Amino acid sequence: MRAFIFLTGLLFCLPWAPLWAQDQKIVPDTVIIERDTLVLLGDSLLIQRPVKETFWKTGGTYTLNVQQVTLSNWAAGGTGSFALNTGTTLFANYKKDSKVWDTQLTINLGFNRQNERTFKTRKTNDNFIFVSNYGRQLSEKYFLTTQLDARTQLAAGYKYSKPAGADQEIRTKISDLLAPGYLQSSTGINYKKTFADKSRLSIILSPFTGRFTLVLNDSLSQAGAFGVLPGETVRAEAGMSVAIGGVDVNLLENVTWKSDLNLFSNYERFGNLVVNFNSLIRMKVNKYISTRIETVLIYDEEVLIKQDDGSSKQAVQFQNLINFGISVDF
Repeated sequence: MRAFIFLTGLLFCLPWAPLWAQDQKIVPDTVIIERDTLVLLGDSLLIQRPVKETFWKTGGTYTLNVQQVTLSNWAAGGTGSFALNTGTTLFANYKKDSKVWDTQLTINLGFNRQNERTFKTRKTNDNFIFVSNYGRQLSEKYFLTTQLDARTQLAAGYKYSKPAGADQEIRTKISDLLAPGYLQSSTGINYKKTFADKSRLSIILSPFTGRFTLVLNDSLSQAGAFGVLPGETVRAEAGMSVAIGGVDVNLLENVTWKSDLNLFSNYERFGNLVVNFNSLIRMKVNKYISTRIETVLIYDEEVLIKQDDGSSKQAVQFQNLINFGISVDF
């Protein structure tokens, strides 16, 4: 009788066995080995690796523009020429918790050559700008920031003139590497904002700013160029500064405007201003071709600009470049 009941129960359960097996969940076995997680799911072995946090963001832009004019038996007149302008901008930005560190390096160098000039090859563009900001976040938009701003040029600069009655031009060296060089260090409050269209703005107000003018060329130092005392190589100033940087605005589709403005006033002559303004409008044709309109404006009352009549006076320094050529982002 017991055997009959057992067989009857077994025959009743057999049709339901597959359905019961489908309802069972396979519980994976998990083993952690040196930060990697091994998950055994049925007959499969899965490796799960943690997502690595990235605190650095780096990149840059390289540009190259070349122009050549060749003339032979050209009835309308003119002269052959060659022009080259190249530049690169590199950035490295770090953010972790409340710490922010933004660094940018900009280097531009350009030359022009005309065959019929006494000095055929001449410099047309030469900028070296390094700006680094380290800050601690105080609130959503405000940071306590220390800024280091270094500016100079890479090659010697000359002024060309032709004295009355002379057959050929003469040139006089008026600048060189670290002549001048400018080093500015400041600490203050930084206001940063990112807008809905991803445009950015940064304003740093620094009541504690040290500014150093370097003239490391002997002849320029002896002449007291760029405001240093004759024979000295460094002029130190203490004052306050306002830096409006990080301006990055999308004007139109594929048209961006980047600029930075640095104002410095010496406490000994408070109210006087040293102005450094840089502007770049970039119009991208495609991934590799773009048009760039670059503008640089500098004013420093301690820098006297030599005029064509031989006199020297305070003046606004202005440079404007329009380039069309290769542009590569990386």
